[in-house]
Amino acid sequence: MPHVDLSAGPIDYIDTGSDGPVLVFGHGLLMNETLWRKVIPLLEGYRCIAPTLPLGAHRNPMRADADLTQRGVARIFADFLEALDLSNVTLVLNDWGGGQFMVSDDRADRVGRLVLASCEAFDNFPPRPARPAVVLCRIPGGTTLFLRLLATSFVRHNKQAWGGLSKSGISDEVLDDWFAPATRSAEIRRDLRKFCTGTPPRKTLLKWASRLSAFDRPVLVIWATEDRMMPLAHARRLEELFPNARQMYIDDSWTLIPEDQPEKFAAALREFVPSA
Repeated sequence: MPHVDLSAGPIDYIDTGSDGPVLVFGHGLLMNETLWRKVIPLLEGYRCIAPTLPLGAHRNPMRADADLTQRGVARIFADFLEALDLSNVTLVLNDWGGGQFMVSDDRADRVGRLVLASCEAFDNFPPRPARPAVVLCRIPGGTTLFLRLLATSFVRHNKQAWGGLSKSGISDEVLDDWFAPATRSAEIRRDLRKFCTGTPPRKTLLKWASRLSAFDRPVLVIWATEDRMMPLAHARRLEELFPNARQMYIDDSWTLIPEDQPEKFAAALREFVPSA
């Protein structure tokens, strides 16, 4: 798998290499590029790039001094686009919504279109069901305990954990791949802990969200009608906030629409970003 060395550390990514419009995909906590394994094959004619962000499932640790707060990871994402010299990309976010901070931080100059799909927004960082895990990561040894709990079927498939992200269910094979790096590496656990404890106060989050209206390029808000983690009301608020936004809802899915409804997700992207 190719990687790019940024000032914060190495970022692995997959790149289909097409000459078509560029789609760059983000993922959530303790996930990697395989979140998009069902969607990308349906997007022939597009150049699909999916980095593995330092959210706990990254295979190589970041530098010890890397800023892995919410805004810090958004800046790493922006640095990734710059390092690959990408422009006019369609940025696609699902679950983790921190790519929005690229807009509030004035780092979205390489983003031509934005897709927000059942993701964190406003003050929902992290979603309420995930907050006990964040509290656990603040305690010495808590991150290791968190990962040990995720090794058990009872916790990992619980609807208050990863079991609540996909209505169709995420296989143990995929979850094992997502959880393995932090389980085996103390440095990656350090990175995970830094991210989990790096969310600013609610007042700051809402201040940043208020700046999203400055993004006047096309925005597509896709939301799962049965989402258990991301409030449906946030979809409407996001559509109203962006000056050039449209909205669609997808039934029979929870947060991870690429997992539950990949065909509908890919069709929405093809309609939003016509191929050359």
